[in-house]
Amino acid sequence: MVNAVSTQKALAPEISTWPDPNPQLIGSNCGACGATVFPVQNRCPKCSAAEMSEVKLPRRGTLVAWTTQGFPPGPPYKGPTGKDFVPFGVGLVQLGDVVRVEGRLTENDPAKLQFGQEVELTMVPFTTDEDGNEIVTFAFRPV
Repeated sequence: MVNAVSTQKALAPEISTWPDPNPQLIGSNCGACGATVFPVQNRCPKCSAAEMSEVKLPRRGTLVAWTTQGFPPGPPYKGPTGKDFVPFGVGLVQLGDVVRVEGRLTENDPAKLQFGQEVELTMVPFTTDEDGNEIVTFAFRPV
């Protein structure tokens, strides 16, 4: 019997430069008004122009708001549930003066999170697919 070798795959490969060693999220910038958004959009949500171009977002930012997700999210959530679910932090991160991004935090202990805390983008295990591949997603970790 041959053992299958599992690999890592991104939950949403189009939103970041992973598997680059220093991955960045990919957003879009409006050529008309200068607004930056995440994830990539075809039209600007600020001015409705169709002048969007892809831009790599800063890896580091500041934790603006946060909470702890103590129960599995509703659909289309595909992560662990029941006894396998582990509460996780969710935060709103200001990436430089560019854009705010909502994402998972690597820390879920409220005593270790604070407003204004510096965080950095990383990739973390999320779940395992039916073929045994580890599915990873982006998250922000305290620096």
